[in-house]
Amino acid sequence: MSARGRSVLEILMEGHVVSGGGQSIFVTMKFAVLPIAKVFVMCFMGFLMASKYVNILPSNGRKLLNGLVFSLLLPCLIFSQLGRAITFEKLLEWWFIPVNVILATISGSLIGLIVACIIKPPYPYFKFTIIHIGIGNIGNIPLVLIAALCRDKTNPFGDSSQCSQDGNAYISFGQWVGAIVLYTYVFHMLAPPPGRSFDGIDKEESLPTKNPVNVSAPEQLPLLTKEPQTIELDTSKSAKIIGYLCYLAEKFKIKQIFQAPIIASILAIVIGSIPFLKHFILTDNAPLFFFTDSCLILGEAMIPCILLALGGNLVDGPGVGSSRLGFRTTAAIIFARLLLVPPAGLGIVTLADKLGFIPKGDKMFKFVLLLQHTMPTSVLSGAVANLRGCGKEAASILFWVHIFAIFSMSGWIVLYMDLLF
Repeated sequence: MSARGRSVLEILMEGHVVSGGGQSIFVTMKFAVLPIAKVFVMCFMGFLMASKYVNILPSNGRKLLNGLVFSLLLPCLIFSQLGRAITFEKLLEWWFIPVNVILATISGSLIGLIVACIIKPPYPYFKFTIIHIGIGNIGNIPLVLIAALCRDKTNPFGDSSQCSQDGNAYISFGQWVGAIVLYTYVFHMLAPPPGRSFDGIDKEESLPTKNPVNVSAPEQLPLLTKEPQTIELDTSKSAKIIGYLCYLAEKFKIKQIFQAPIIASILAIVIGSIPFLKHFILTDNAPLFFFTDSCLILGEAMIPCILLALGGNLVDGPGVGSSRLGFRTTAAIIFARLLLVPPAGLGIVTLADKLGFIPKGDKMFKFVLLLQHTMPTSVLSGAVANLRGCGKEAASILFWVHIFAIFSMSGWIVLYMDLLF
């Protein structure tokens, strides 16, 4: 290539190679900063489209776009990428990915507990502070970063398509654990104080009791014969069993856990692990590959759509939630989530690597594990907070933490690239 056709960045990178065969600082910064820059540009486009000057993405439009992403585009991406990458052998190899998600939750929550004890957030936001420090975005933002990183043909992970497929598969494999954590642990921790709301207003207890008393229940009326009594008792037992199953389903949030992305993950794992089904549906020459190819096409639209929606959501600003939490609590959550949690994650992943829990030579695998500890607060935790009545406060935290994450993620990725390569 002639000097005329080469970029200034390429010339600088060639002239600043670290001694010992390592990568230059410019190469490291390129692969760390450029993906974040791409994310920022697409988010800014969404912000612009949602602003009052353009108003193409109003609030209702963003809600519909979010629904499209989580109900169709993200499941398609997960099913096609995870299903094509996984095998039964890899399923056994990748066991540490869901374990890492749980360890990230535990370590983040412990850091959150320490921070909350130090800053003493206003009542009743003690558990709220722990959760918004401890729960990171293990799905959407890592998928976006992997897509932006692997798009560059000179990326350090090798072939662009293989880089993207492996990265998306590793991230998708951990999402089902994240969903269980969100709708069990997070849902429980964000419960408002007994008999009160997060606004401090007393409210009447309107939740159904476990065994509601019905004064007109048939089993409480005098019965004339023995035969009807047996029928009534059988009916009563069946009703109690059904009621108990419904109670368990509500208690463990089964409906919320089994959302479209989680169902797509389970289908991808099952079909991808069974060779006959994989060669029938997922491989290039499969009879039903047209279905998988359609999912691949739809999945490619997930990244731009979710970034446009995320950028559009920032147009409303932090809202009233900031004033309720206060500057001290808000700043502590941002600082702890972005600067204290990642070093703990780096220690966990480094120890796991030394113990042989990570596949040897698979740098993308290790990079994804590190990303799981580095991301801003989970957007889905905001959805759970909305169910619990503290959605405005969660929206405020999500606004500020995503703004500052642009800078923190760049710094951490520079460090990870230096350690990996």
